[in-house]
Amino acid sequence: MTDPIADLLTRIRNALMRGKKNVNAPYSKLKHELVKALVKEGFLDGVKKVKKDFDELEITLKYHEEKPVIKEISRESKPGLRKYVNYKDIKPYKGGLGIKLLTTSKGILTDSQAIKNQVGGEIICRVF
Repeated sequence: MTDPIADLLTRIRNALMRGKKNVNAPYSKLKHELVKALVKEGFLDGVKKVKKDFDELEITLKYHEEKPVIKEISRESKPGLRKYVNYKDIKPYKGGLGIKLLTTSKGILTDSQAIKNQVGGEIICRVF
């Protein structure tokens, strides 16, 4: 697999379209931090590390009135075309209703947290 983050986002998107309650994905520290940020922002219900034959993330999806809270989730920076941004150039996503997740020197932050901490970084994904 060339892009494990894109795989994670696709698993979440597909599970939401099918109305699943949980989705599993291979564990990595970056993916765990990314999903924890989505939980903190209220887009997902929870995440836990599960030990099977190999470590996995068990992600609990969030619904409101039987509709997924996440309407759109997509990869921004890709292995073939990385997208970096200075904190001064970060613009609100979907008028501030959505978020962009960035990997920075201070860890994974939302666009608003990156502006507040005055750090730029690589834009991982957009969520609305």
